[in-house]
Amino acid sequence: MNAQMQSDSGDSVVVVGGTGAVGRLLVDLVRADGIPVTVVDVHDGSPEGTSAATIGDITAPNEQTEAVLQRAATVILAVPESVALAADLSAVRADALLVETLSVKSGFARHLGERNRSGNVVGINPMFAPSLGMAGRPVAAVVHRDGPSVQDFLDSIARWGGRVVLLDAERHDRLAAATQALTHASVLAFGLALAELDLPFVDIDAVAPPPHTTLLAVLARITGGEPEVYWDVQAGNPYAAEARAALARSARALTETVESGSEEEFARLVSEAEVALGGSGDRYRAVCAEMFGIVRGSGGVR
Repeated sequence: MNAQMQSDSGDSVVVVGGTGAVGRLLVDLVRADGIPVTVVDVHDGSPEGTSAATIGDITAPNEQTEAVLQRAATVILAVPESVALAADLSAVRADALLVETLSVKSGFARHLGERNRSGNVVGINPMFAPSLGMAGRPVAAVVHRDGPSVQDFLDSIARWGGRVVLLDAERHDRLAAATQALTHASVLAFGLALAELDLPFVDIDAVAPPPHTTLLAVLARITGGEPEVYWDVQAGNPYAAEARAALARSARALTETVESGSEEEFARLVSEAEVALGGSGDRYRAVCAEMFGIVRGSGGVR
């Protein structure tokens, strides 16, 4: 970040929800630029090295929280949608940059229109688990209200190694429904189905081929995460229901095809699924081979 994001008071960046996974990622990145960061959170446990921490509720800020917000040149909302929509931002300066990190953008865009807030506003969605780090990974960005500070922030993301993908709010939510809601629903359904089959996991683990092991690994990552994050993706995205319905229809079509005994129809379904790869089948087959090579070396019988 450049000097535009710094304030004379030194409290140049405030990260609301800075003790969460996304908040901690952004706190670390901003701090690495040498810019002081203040964390505002209802929970204690500010990331080590932050300039200050304030225990406060952004939906009902106390005097201390309001004072912190008034000094900020940039306010980052690393909070769930329910909190972001209920946030009291009246203390935020009109010339401050507001950054939201929601997994759904259209609701916040409507909220901004209703509140008629002035100032630059941008939304980002790191399309990866924060623990993986930003370098080389896509960061979806929705510019709600453009201005110099917005571009400065997006330039910072690029400098941190993120790959900025500019979208409008509706396009973002449609893509998130396909790439996040559909993916998470598929993996959770796989886990639920596997649990229903009620086979000893020790036996599954012993014979699991690479595709199954890969799904187990993704399932473990999701179930080891924060349920509210995945809930927001499913319940908050207006296009997630459409994605889940498509998944259910596809599962039914596969079942009906197999039960019909038509191998020819099954081959047609496989060809139809290939269309989803957009002509990049060979590239993703190479990615799969590389992944399976890692799985093969992870130990155990595969």
